[in-house]
Amino acid sequence: MDFFKSAFVIGGSSKVAYSICIKLAQNGCKRFHLVSRDLNRNNHLIQYLKNNYEVNITQEKYDLSLNNIIKRNSLLEIGFYDLYVIAAGYLGDEGLAQEEALEALKIQSVNYINLLPWIINITNRNRINKKGSLWVFSSVASDRGRPSNYNYGASKAALTTFCEGILLRCQNKPFSVRIIKAGYIDTPMARGAPSFLCISPDKVAQYLMRRPYKRGIEYLPWWWIIV
Repeated sequence: MDFFKSAFVIGGSSKVAYSICIKLAQNGCKRFHLVSRDLNRNNHLIQYLKNNYEVNITQEKYDLSLNNIIKRNSLLEIGFYDLYVIAAGYLGDEGLAQEEALEALKIQSVNYINLLPWIINITNRNRINKKGSLWVFSSVASDRGRPSNYNYGASKAALTTFCEGILLRCQNKPFSVRIIKAGYIDTPMARGAPSFLCISPDKVAQYLMRRPYKRGIEYLPWWWIIV
């Protein structure tokens, strides 16, 4: 099977993105571009991939929490890659967000609003008429409002609905869209979650590689669809 040779990753310093990049390199991906808020957190991944797989990696600093969406949208330049991964996310402080609008807006900005310019540019008319793939990490929290995380859930619900529209728009196009509604992943964001409900970032990456060109909405692990 012809595998991805290049990948553009937003949220490149996340543990999930780390595992995905390693699995991609193991399968022959040779070019990476990482978009992250803290570029220093990418150093270990960059050195590991260069030393073990001789890949070409570039990176770009961008903070999704900042209020610069309009200015940034006009400056975006996203080249052609085989795979685009949206792995950025911010759980936030739900208790604070229930009292302070700024925290609620930050949750919305990182998980949805400030991702819009990137996703819109990634899925422009020229790109979706060529072969390529977009993987978007949403969350099972998007399915319903829960007292413990409804601000986060609302932001992921907006992301899911928006990307579902793009998914249907690309139904008869060579470009594939894959929306992953993830349950608890063993990362700092899931701190305090029951361990038996958590899946490791490596397991997430392994699962996605089994059917790299899959389209549609899926739950990960699968049993979250009934929770």
